[in-house]
Amino acid sequence: MNERSSRSHSVFQLKLSGQNFRSQENCMGTLSLVDLAGSERLKESGSEGQRLTETQAINKSLSNLGNVIMALGQKAPHIPYRNSKLTHLLSSSLGGNSKNLMFVNVSPLDQCYNETLNSLRFATKVNNCHVGTATKQLK
Repeated sequence: MNERSSRSHSVFQLKLSGQNFRSQENCMGTLSLVDLAGSERLKESGSEGQRLTETQAINKSLSNLGNVIMALGQKAPHIPYRNSKLTHLLSSSLGGNSKNLMFVNVSPLDQCYNETLNSLRFATKVNNCHVGTATKQLK
């Protein structure tokens, strides 16, 4: 991400902690709000220079996110979190003891048909992955 581009991922993480004073139980968690940049077709975009580099980086990180989600869903022995900054940053929110909710924005415009279809395919892939049930962990 850079300050001049709206074509980047945005991640906001809020670290939370709580204590039940009666039982002396402590709990901690992280709320991650992520706005993923949309993928873009290189041929259709006519990207050059900095824009081409941004487009390639966005597409690569989205692809790596899909790979992590698929590895989690298939319970693979190795989850490729370190393949991108995005997946590395979100590793604690994607696997293990976490819950996720994903919103997908789509467009009814004809010129957005291909990207809408790609977004829906990605959402379907994510929806078909079941990584387990989150459980309460006390510290």
